[in-house]
Amino acid sequence: MSYDENQPSARPRRVGRGNLTIAIAALVPTALAGWLVWRAMSGPEGNEPPKVLPLPSRQTAGKPGPAPSPSPRASYPAATSAASPSPSKGNSSGPLAGKVVVVDPGHNPGNFRHTSEINKLVDIGTNRKECDTTGTATNDGYTEAEFTFDVSQRLRALLEKQGATVKFTHANDRPFGPCVDERARIGNKSGAAAVVSVHADGSAVGNRGFHVILPALVKGGAADTAKIVGPSRDLGERIAGKFVRATGSAPSNYVGGGTGLDVRKDLGGLNLSTVPKVFIECGNMRDPKDAALLKSSSWRQKAAQGIADGIGSYLLR
Repeated sequence: MSYDENQPSARPRRVGRGNLTIAIAALVPTALAGWLVWRAMSGPEGNEPPKVLPLPSRQTAGKPGPAPSPSPRASYPAATSAASPSPSKGNSSGPLAGKVVVVDPGHNPGNFRHTSEINKLVDIGTNRKECDTTGTATNDGYTEAEFTFDVSQRLRALLEKQGATVKFTHANDRPFGPCVDERARIGNKSGAAAVVSVHADGSAVGNRGFHVILPALVKGGAADTAKIVGPSRDLGERIAGKFVRATGSAPSNYVGGGTGLDVRKDLGGLNLSTVPKVFIECGNMRDPKDAALLKSSSWRQKAAQGIADGIGSYLLR
């Protein structure tokens, strides 16, 4: 998933050293805070943020463009467990027994072949927005949809081992979608204790790192996030801290002012949620260094572990 520069929340933000240290102490877990303090003391000078560039190969909102070519491309082994959109029960004696978690693999491999369908507008509460997008891809054609489904399967296996009941929003068996409003409804109807939407970003070369997207306080139409803003922030902060520890990856250097957290009000999947929910952008598929990590099976396992650890920390708080 990449950013529309017309959205205020999409613009990179950078804060001064003093303010950043204060924000870190208040917002992020110890593991993430330690990294950020070091970054604040040794990072680049100046307050001018880098520009997030649009990608011509990205299917952006309402602007169809050429899809990244899937060939030639390397073969990236996927997780072996099969996914199912119906709940899958875990170890009944595990610490997360009785907890329902919804995992939302971002995008769908078929979206590239159904651009007219995914460009249809749906109600996201505050306005209308495209059903979905194609997602992004690495330069050699490893798509975001492939990445998100692989990490989601790994994540499910880890959560089930701890006893959680895991539900997917889709099992890669649909021609396209589901749309963002349907993804939100699946989480709501399941009564999930937590929902995590797995993504990878598509930004400019040099923009690196992960970030967790949190719901803003919005109210309009079917959208009312008042009850989930606080819990979702707690969930997001815990995932960010555990993700640093598990993967060794740094928080984004282009979104979130170095905190690894970004608050947005333009995402229907968050606006329409009535249960705690966050998105995680695991890295930038368009940066060669980040792409090398995202294409690594062992790194994807670490990414899944970090997300699982964050969810577990939140559910057992």
